[in-house]
Amino acid sequence: MVSKFYENELSKEVLGIAFEVHNKLGPGLLENAYNTVLAYKLEKGGSL
Repeated sequence: MVSKFYENELSKEVLGIAFEVHNKLGPGLLENAYNTVLAYKLEKGGSL
């Protein structure tokens, strides 16, 4: 079982990366563009 603390930290990290991707790319792109960059960043753990 995953601890609540770990779930909160993981959620915070994923949301932070998602907001960073949206801020860097801006609005108006197709959802697939955001999904691709978000997946890449989650796999690499780096910044844009």
